[in-house]
Amino acid sequence: MINIVLYHPEIPANTGNIMRTCQATRSRLHIIGPLPFSLDEKSLRRAGMDYIKESDYRYYSSYEEFKKKISK
Repeated sequence: MINIVLYHPEIPANTGNIMRTCQATRSRLHIIGPLPFSLDEKSLRRAGMDYIKESDYRYYSSYEEFKKKISK
């Protein structure tokens, strides 16, 4: 499996495009925050990311959390 990591993504539409590509290629997306946009359902639908429920993504609030969880 391919893993894609986004570190502090700033633009919801770009994040959505990458999320869509990950879904098409069956890749896992790791998003490291903080984010300047919300990942709640209403905000995601507005950004065109209404398919997020089928996406394989993980959210980490910091790079330290990401490092700790992937090292397991």
